[in-house]
Amino acid sequence: MRFDLSSAAVLAVAVASALATAWWTEQAGVRGPAQAAAPAAAAASPATGGAAQVLKGRDGHYWADADIDAPDGGRAVRVMVDTGASVVVLTPADAARLGLKPTPADFSRTVITAAGPVRAAPVRLEAVAVAGARVTAVEALVVEQGLPHSLLGMSYLGRLSSFSATPAGLTLRP
Repeated sequence: MRFDLSSAAVLAVAVASALATAWWTEQAGVRGPAQAAAPAAAAASPATGGAAQVLKGRDGHYWADADIDAPDGGRAVRVMVDTGASVVVLTPADAARLGLKPTPADFSRTVITAAGPVRAAPVRLEAVAVAGARVTAVEALVVEQGLPHSLLGMSYLGRLSSFSATPAGLTLRP
């Protein structure tokens, strides 16, 4: 087995990212409510469509183009698949592109990011689809700042019948 310095660096970044995400969701207080709400939502509307393949990026993360339908429109949004995130998390720019315009009063939660505490607004997305694997009524958060990209979290992934990882990519099954 060969283990060089670049492998160690990639492993260190991956572990640090996973730990930061776990700490962030725990501090945000979204882990409990999101997991408590998911079974009822999944029973009401199971995932539909066909299996989707998400390839691993050069940076070691899994990136997908998610078709997201919000109450005021829909668009493709580039998201990082993050099993450590309890819910789908949108950047302000991605939320605006979807027609989501939370008011200052909507930012009722505080979440902890790598950049520190950030206010977040809970929203419900009409649907999220990745290459045909579609889930409706998906809980999400819009953060005011602090994330460089949107995250595809467990409020989508947990509603699939399964997802599995290989060294080359993820397979999402409705």
